[in-house]
Amino acid sequence: MNDKIHIGKSIKNKMVEDGRKVSWLAEKLHCDPSNIHKIFKKTDINTTQLLKISLILDFDFFNEYSEFIGNSKKI
Repeated sequence: MNDKIHIGKSIKNKMVEDGRKVSWLAEKLHCDPSNIHKIFKKTDINTTQLLKISLILDFDFFNEYSEFIGNSKKI
């Protein structure tokens, strides 16, 4: 396991998996597509924005952090 979660990559991977375009997410978040590309590069994101993205993509990105915590306790 990596010692840090790269949430931007996780969001991008989920969009690719779902066959979603950057323009689609930008429209849902009411922002420019360039902002979505910036999100993809982020290793962390504020919780309000992550909640919005989780709801839009119908995926619990917070679970990645919960799993990380759970796995860290086993070390």
